[in-house]
Amino acid sequence: MPEVITFHNVSKRFGLRAEGSRTVQERVMGMFRPRQEAGDGFWALRDVSFSVEAGQSLGLVGHNGAGKSTILKLISRILEPTSGEVRAQGRIAALLELGSGFHPELTGRENVFLYGSLMGVGQREMARKLPGIIEFADIGPFIDTEIKHYSSGMYTRLAFAAATAVDPEILITDEVLAVGDEAFQRKCMERIYSFRKAGKTIIFVSHAMEVVRSLCDVAVWLDHGEVKASGPSSPVIDAYLNDVNRQERARLEAARQERGAGERGADEAASDEPFSRRRGTHEVEIVRVQLLDAAGVEQAAFRTGEPLTVRMHYLAHEPIEAPVFGIGIYHESGFWITGPNSGFAGYRIPRVEGAGYVDYRVAQLPLLTGRYDVSVAVTDSTQSHEFDVQDRRYQLVVHAEGVTQRYGIVAFPDSWRWGGE
Repeated sequence: MPEVITFHNVSKRFGLRAEGSRTVQERVMGMFRPRQEAGDGFWALRDVSFSVEAGQSLGLVGHNGAGKSTILKLISRILEPTSGEVRAQGRIAALLELGSGFHPELTGRENVFLYGSLMGVGQREMARKLPGIIEFADIGPFIDTEIKHYSSGMYTRLAFAAATAVDPEILITDEVLAVGDEAFQRKCMERIYSFRKAGKTIIFVSHAMEVVRSLCDVAVWLDHGEVKASGPSSPVIDAYLNDVNRQERARLEAARQERGAGERGADEAASDEPFSRRRGTHEVEIVRVQLLDAAGVEQAAFRTGEPLTVRMHYLAHEPIEAPVFGIGIYHESGFWITGPNSGFAGYRIPRVEGAGYVDYRVAQLPLLTGRYDVSVAVTDSTQSHEFDVQDRRYQLVVHAEGVTQRYGIVAFPDSWRWGGE
């Protein structure tokens, strides 16, 4: 297939300070500022090269400020590169920011015709398309209202409806669907998928990685203006997510060490939370909680499928016969996932006195990517008298790497089998 978009060693530099002074005060203040050298500035892109074939869907992924929006503006000719070459062939409909291409003093109807003229579509053709645009945007009563009075959702609905109605050969979207409600997002994705089936070229920017994975044939991962990886979307997205997970683990580990985790336990900062999260008579106290890996090393984050040990260090202020220790794991949304304890498991702890610890071990952690809250508790043998209950005071971070399951909370130990008849 022919290439419709090509970037060849493209770099883009922005000045860090606006040039020129518009007022006397700015001129006076400028006299006391250091002169901006020619080399000063911010390089949004450096030596970026990639190409997109006709009918392909390209996903741009990376952190905020990585250069994704700059690439879209270069494709749309809103910006010109500082160096290198950008080629784009075909009619481009770009949704780069809220209400882009619209004039706030004009009505919705007038802006639709203005947009059509900018795209080279005549008024007669736009008049024919207008009822469909109004229906899709669902703003019928407000089509003749100045759009400066529109909500952000109305802006986005009308902009998307107009952009996709002009039958572009290349459709560009940059997180504009984030402000729409669930119903409108579904309508937009249905239309985007229909564009893909029709052989249109799509450039898609989103932080919803699974949407990018399902929609886009290829992806480019940008990091501080440079291409870290490009190619088929799934391996590129996996590489990006693995890097994000690595950075998060490093950050969490640094924070844990800074808190003095060797003495205080995993996420002991939770002790700063309201005392209402802790209750009990405290004849036995859980004084420290650690989250340990297979080697018994405390970790800030775990991977799906790895071993996990929740170690509860206790201090019994008097002899207690047959106590029961338990934990609870909650998704960060508040959903209670599991609540095992030693009593349910039939594991009898005969007596505790003084200091010690109890381990809860999971051979293969089944949780998928997310943040989870961990509760710990110790009760009497009947589980009716609470010595110490600490409700969701500790945090478990999980990253799913190398796991084929991506949706939901739990990864089942599954397999597939097919038999033809």
